[in-house]
Amino acid sequence: MEKVTKDMLIGDMLNEDATIAPILMAAGMHCIGCPASQAESLEQAAMVHGLDADELEAKINEYLANKNK
Repeated sequence: MEKVTKDMLIGDMLNEDATIAPILMAAGMHCIGCPASQAESLEQAAMVHGLDADELEAKINEYLANKNK
């Protein structure tokens, strides 16, 4: 996976690259393994956890860009 967007589902993101799980967990999303979270978009999950979806998207994409160098 080269890039994520806010409308991507958590489950799809993790299926494609499970190495982003620590980023989500560090942001406070400790429920990423529960079935309900798998069907939430990154934006929905960020809203539920009181996080800025744009910042989280940028952090994950920065990680992916550095990982894929």
